[in-house]
Amino acid sequence: MEWLSFPLFPHYSKNHVAKEELLMNCTYFLCKGLHAPMDLVSLRTASGKRLFSFLSFGWGFVSDVDITSERYRKLGSARFTVGTFQLLTSLQVYKGRLSYLPAEEQSSPASSLLKEDSVLEDSLLVPFEQPVPKHWTVVPEEEFVSIVGIQQSHLGTDFIIAPTAKLFDDAIHLFYVTAGISRMGMLRLFMAVEKGSQLTLNQPHVHCVSVKAFRVEPLESKGFMTVDGEVLTCEPVQGQIHNRCLNPLPLGGPIL
Repeated sequence: MEWLSFPLFPHYSKNHVAKEELLMNCTYFLCKGLHAPMDLVSLRTASGKRLFSFLSFGWGFVSDVDITSERYRKLGSARFTVGTFQLLTSLQVYKGRLSYLPAEEQSSPASSLLKEDSVLEDSLLVPFEQPVPKHWTVVPEEEFVSIVGIQQSHLGTDFIIAPTAKLFDDAIHLFYVTAGISRMGMLRLFMAVEKGSQLTLNQPHVHCVSVKAFRVEPLESKGFMTVDGEVLTCEPVQGQIHNRCLNPLPLGGPIL
């Protein structure tokens, strides 16, 4: 298979107006032909869909803020602040099961899920009818405030979920918050995420672990699930990382 290099222009919810200086910088990088490898996550849903993600999967508070704040898009980046405060007034809990394969775990392929796929075989995943392999970690809690699996360091310019993440570090950075955290605790958490210092809070309800694969099984259809910012039907989802599958031209600086 031949891999295709393609340009990525900075364009997302927080920089919808491209300035002349930014476009000139992008043109320079495009002409130079500089590129960098990037990981890709393959996601499977219980209904049989297969999706590919270069940024993140989410369920719960973070995804709810992203989707419900769409009505305030004219406010620019302030829409997320408004959305956060609105949802903090009635902090929700989402019931489900979370399992993952730690990145440091040396694992053999599972049952080679969906062998008919000729590209990017999900060798670490098993069908949803089967429990996750015994060497996976099953989170004992079944009530969550938010779950995010992200490949990049930033979810936005001032939303740094995984400060140490690289484009091709062969890991999904799984960030999840369990039930029991207070509204003030969530507010402190989001203020820390702006600087990427959330792990210094020593908050027992906040967890971040590097994984090779994960499975999320909602026990109720509540809240938004998202893949790269797009809404996904709330259902069991599992995914695994595929190392260096993309070869983008990172125009204008880091890919966020």
